Amino acid sequence: MYTVQAKGILSAQNGMNIYRGCTHGCIYCDARSTCYQMNHSFENVEVKENAPELLDAALSRKRNRCMVGTGAMSDPYQQCEKTLCLTRRCLEVIEKHNCGLAIQTKSDMILRDIDLLESINRKAKCVVEITLTTYDEDICRIVEPDVCTTKRRVEVLNIMRDRGIPTIVWLTPILPFINDTEENLRGLLDCCIQARVYGIIIFGIGLTLRDGDRQYFYKKLDEHFPGMKEKYIRTYGNAYELPVPDTVRLTRLLKEECRAHGIVCDADELFGWMHTLDTLKIPGQPELL
Repeated sequence: MYTVQAKGILSAQNGMNIYRGCTHGCIYCDARSTCYQMNHSFENVEVKENAPELLDAALSRKRNRCMVGTGAMSDPYQQCEKTLCLTRRCLEVIEKHNCGLAIQTKSDMILRDIDLLESINRKAKCVVEITLTTYDEDICRIVEPDVCTTKRRVEVLNIMRDRGIPTIVWLTPILPFINDTEENLRGLLDCCIQARVYGIIIFGIGLTLRDGDRQYFYKKLDEHFPGMKEKYIRTYGNAYELPVPDTVRLTRLLKEECRAHGIVCDADELFGWMHTLDTLKIPGQPELL
């Protein structure tokens, strides 16, 4: 871990990354790809120590309230967040400005901040996004080794349900020949149904690999699934998109279950919903000039 003084924090679409890099250890992580031009070890997390101050200034300049998104490129609940509390401080800023929040994580540390999530949801809108990939706990511990397992993440979803905070599940990636079974998909879907998630995001049932990410993934396959790397190479060569062999049937199953239980599974619709916030004036709040 090392700290930097960032020059800015919000993107044009109001997204932010407080940390850069990750210590969760997921073997498939696309953020390892060299195209992101990270000039430090992926596990040596860059910390934007002035993120709360930058966010406060950025939101103060906005004429209208907005949805702030975080977690797309780097989990806001890294292990170092336990002591640094930068994510929590940023949530306090969002709550102060009566803005909304869409926050994506694999970590149950988000429960520490449930008081702020509830307050943001009352004042504006809060969407908690949780990634689920693997119903089997033993496989989960291999492919996502340094973060809480699926069982605990499902508990987080259920707690959010009970607190009235809407949730979205990222059901991705599904790894060919590892967790691409109907049993795995049905197990995850049952969890989503029980938790009454608002939506499920999936970009085809499979995996993407590119330079940097591919090498790390294959190294981990050699460690934990002997012979699997060779099977990937025979099946997919050097392709970027690696759909699972049964992708058509499993995709149909997913859509049928979502339709039957009122779960939104159109990614464009979900992204539009997460980026949209009613900008009506809050009672008692001064007009923004």
